[in-house]
Amino acid sequence: MAKKETKKKTEKETNQEDQEKKIQSLREMISNAEKTIQGAKAMLLQLEGKKKSGRKKKINSDEDGKVIQGTFDGQIMIGEDGKQYPVPANYASKSKLVEGDMLKLTILDDGSFIYKQIGPVERRHAIGIANQDEDGNYCIVAEGKPYQVLLASITYFKVEPGDEVSIVTSRDIESSWAAIENVLQKSGEENNKTKSRKNITELKEENKEDTMSVIDEWAPDIESIEKEIKADRV
Repeated sequence: MAKKETKKKTEKETNQEDQEKKIQSLREMISNAEKTIQGAKAMLLQLEGKKKSGRKKKINSDEDGKVIQGTFDGQIMIGEDGKQYPVPANYASKSKLVEGDMLKLTILDDGSFIYKQIGPVERRHAIGIANQDEDGNYCIVAEGKPYQVLLASITYFKVEPGDEVSIVTSRDIESSWAAIENVLQKSGEENNKTKSRKNITELKEENKEDTMSVIDEWAPDIESIEKEIKADRV
């Protein structure tokens, strides 16, 4: 009798332990799912170029979130773990990031992504002309080579096809991307100056032609008037 009671008690305890384990596993699954959703939302906000509402949490140390280091490839960060992480285009444009720059990404517990440039590479400056293809994609042609640029940079500097711009690229890396530093001359400025100079020249020529035409037209009348004046004197 005692053995049966002990066996029932043991089975009950075992079932209770199993249930507690299942509950704990479910809690962990829910917690991981919430973190995954928060991280996905944060990445979506970053890709859309939107900022999270509310006050940003101040980072005091690397313990405040997960820290990942990586290399900027012109658009995204390639982490040391081999994964790709989206870099806000506005941040990359304003910071003038170039290929090879080392970044540190801190992912906070609430899913926020915070980047910091920790290892800028040597840079090379150049001057180029903005171009746009049939699909609307921009590039800067400098020293005979086309460089891709972020659309955020085009928008920020209000670059238009034909504009002369200064760019910066990696000095020691064969780069296909460049960061825009500034617009040196708008495409229409020189054309307007040339057009103005042309218009002035054309006006001068037209005035000269009009003057000569008037003189030629009045020449016979002038001769008749001169004869009449001479006749009156006589």
